[in-house]
Amino acid sequence: MEGIKQLATAKRRAVLNLPFYSLGEEIWNAVSHGIGAGLSIAALVLLMVFTPKTPIHIFSLLVYSISMILLYVISTLYHALPVTKGKKIFQILDHCTIFFMIAGTYTPMLLLCVKGITGWVMLGVVWAASVIGILLNAVDMKRYKKFSMACYICIGWSCVFIIKPLVQNLTILQLCLLVGGGVLYTIGAVIYAKGKKLAYMHTIFHVFVVAASVMQFFVVFTVAV
Repeated sequence: MEGIKQLATAKRRAVLNLPFYSLGEEIWNAVSHGIGAGLSIAALVLLMVFTPKTPIHIFSLLVYSISMILLYVISTLYHALPVTKGKKIFQILDHCTIFFMIAGTYTPMLLLCVKGITGWVMLGVVWAASVIGILLNAVDMKRYKKFSMACYICIGWSCVFIIKPLVQNLTILQLCLLVGGGVLYTIGAVIYAKGKKLAYMHTIFHVFVVAASVMQFFVVFTVAV
């Protein structure tokens, strides 16, 4: 009976084009980003309590916090769900929220740190590119998978085009944390792309993502206060 159930699950997984993870892997995948969700909620509280209450602060920090919370909550639910159409839907949402979080992280950095015309123009470019990425994932995630991976990295590192105002407005520690977070995200993306057939590599990818988020949170927090 158990064998028949496993065969049925494997068939659904193939039909839905879902990656295979063992039960143990999925538990740790869900737990790792569940921790990220908890930390993101804590980050929202800290930002709302300790930063100025100007409209630009509230707007940019809410966008940042909500994007981070959504990414981790949706990822946690995706990995926690059984192999059903619901899991497939959350897989698509999971990939879409990566673009949302990238743009969300840029929002306070561009509006509170870079500022001015440069900040607003760059914000428009980042959000436009992210919306395109979200739409492509929603239309056909499999078809645009490699393109999306390239976009994640390119949009994430587009800060090189505003390196001058970042260097002028950030401390050495803030710059190190910002770049360090970007490096961890990039290493995580490589692990995600190359380690699919190795057990628990997806969990390791999750750990890199959470660590990167923590590093960049401290940059956003210290810029905002």
